[in-house]
Amino acid sequence: MADNSAHQQIRPYRIETDQSQLDDLRERLAQTRWPDELPGAAWAYGASLPYIRSLAEYWSSGYDWRKHEAQLNEYPQFLTEIDGAQVHFLHVRSPEPDALPLVLTHGWPGSIVEFLDVIGPLSDPRSHGGNPADAFHLVIPTIPGFGFSGPTTDGGWNAARVARAWDELMRRLGYESYGAQGGDLGALISPALGRHAPDSVVGVHVNAASVGFIPLGPVPDEVVSELTESEKARLEAIARFTGDGFGYHAIQSTRPQTLAYGLTDSAVGQLAWIMEKFKEWTSRAAELPEDAIDRDTLLTNVMLYWLTGTAGSAARMYYENSHGLDWFPATRSEVPTGVANFAEDVAIRRYAEEKNTIVHWTEFDRGGHFAALEAPDLLVLDIRAFFSSLR
Repeated sequence: MADNSAHQQIRPYRIETDQSQLDDLRERLAQTRWPDELPGAAWAYGASLPYIRSLAEYWSSGYDWRKHEAQLNEYPQFLTEIDGAQVHFLHVRSPEPDALPLVLTHGWPGSIVEFLDVIGPLSDPRSHGGNPADAFHLVIPTIPGFGFSGPTTDGGWNAARVARAWDELMRRLGYESYGAQGGDLGALISPALGRHAPDSVVGVHVNAASVGFIPLGPVPDEVVSELTESEKARLEAIARFTGDGFGYHAIQSTRPQTLAYGLTDSAVGQLAWIMEKFKEWTSRAAELPEDAIDRDTLLTNVMLYWLTGTAGSAARMYYENSHGLDWFPATRSEVPTGVANFAEDVAIRRYAEEKNTIVHWTEFDRGGHFAALEAPDLLVLDIRAFFSSLR
């Protein structure tokens, strides 16, 4: 993609939230017009009213954004423009000179906050009980349309276009050979990056993988009979998801603009929209999202959507994926690919192998959709193991 030299400029960035934004948030929380809820409904109809009220109260009176803003600002952050979009990213170089560059891609409703617990162990294993030979130079971009990358200003930002932007970003940083890792949307973008730049991407590692790693549509009975019990359980999980958990996808992939009004105007609306997914997608052993992920971390993630007003533009990626022609993996990737299947993940190897060169497959009995937050220790070990033979 052709950018002129001015647009190729990389500029240092610090998060500096105007106090008026925080005052406005507190006022909106105080003025929330709450809905009713059926007695004993819990989470059956969506986000639980008692839970969201309690979390909103903590958000208003107990959560300290300035503390978490300062923690985020401890990492080197930058902005650049690629293909007409602003791209915000963390760039954490390892102290090990021979470290492998690795681009980490978040998902929805996640953000760069997903990776905060893995930055140290991946970039500086020597200081975290690991082998320095497993070190990575980390590039952690915010997907265009999300958070500090800001709203996109044109259509077409699907997984394939983001992948092309990531390749340009890595080249702009001087990395000609690198790895890619991601979950959720990151598990769409990372394989797409491997297909776009197979001579540069040494390997692709995914978790929370779906399209390209699962069957789409009914599975014949004769195939089901050949699956393992755990694979059959994943088929059942996929069926439950498409039948009862697909509402967010339906609206974000068809009418994201309509959704954007409520989520951009109502802090509690944005909170509930995101927290319902953290409740649904974290480990089933967790009764509440904060039983799996620290409550402040959950709210910091929500803040990156709220402060930037990017609920709608982030949702647009679902529309672009559903309406574009080049986001689905039409060709088989020859790039070595590794899959980490955590306890709530649904990837099935026989389907993954149809479009990917699978050389590494790990099954874990704990962890959910947000592995970098729920089981960072396991994810780090699996990333290290996968890339160890590809350096």
